[in-house]
Amino acid sequence: MTDEMDQLLKNLRLRRIAELLDEELGKAEKADCTYQALLLRLFRAQWHHNQEQALAWRIDRARLPEKWTLETFPFKKQPGISQRQMKTFAELEFVPKAENIVFIGPTGVGKTGLASALLLKALQNGHRGLFIRAQDLFDEMYASLADRSSRKLINRLARVDVLVVDEMGYLNLKPEQTNIFFKLMEERYRRKATIITTNLKYDEWHNFLGNKPLVDALLSRLRHQCHTVEIDGPSLRDPQVT
Repeated sequence: MTDEMDQLLKNLRLRRIAELLDEELGKAEKADCTYQALLLRLFRAQWHHNQEQALAWRIDRARLPEKWTLETFPFKKQPGISQRQMKTFAELEFVPKAENIVFIGPTGVGKTGLASALLLKALQNGHRGLFIRAQDLFDEMYASLADRSSRKLINRLARVDVLVVDEMGYLNLKPEQTNIFFKLMEERYRRKATIITTNLKYDEWHNFLGNKPLVDALLSRLRHQCHTVEIDGPSLRDPQVT
């Protein structure tokens, strides 16, 4: 490969083809390969490379705490979860339908793992996503009040195809934070899918979000197109008896 061709491939961002070209030319010459077959192999390799790079970028931007997968989730240790239901979720029909999923259960039963696994599945299928702890989300919302960037924050989060809000629980919130959260969920309603994990049943949400009329309106939207999964099972963090 000439220096000029190498530079052209790099300028066109065809780096994978640049890496493989000499090797593939040698193989094509030995096998008396057609130009069409050679080009097909090179373009296919570049396409796979681009897909891998795009996935890596989406995963990095999603801020997954761990790369949980449904294939490695310990369903046998958690009878409180229906593996069949999770496999149905993994088909990702809830994403284009903008349906929500809410995992309710005590600490350690696998809520975060399942939410992360579904988000990863969505990322692998080309969707954009974000994982954020509820405390971090509300901290960002509070910080946005100081520099008047709340609208910018809502716009950014409202565009995400799958938003995971993890560990919604008893937080010390100000009314302004509740208002911003309501606005976010209102703008995602029937447009984008949201996954929430929490240790609180719905009737307990008023206790930490306050403003009962606002929370009622929030829950009305959240639960309208929603799959609620209540996990009544053992903690996966308990020491295993051998």
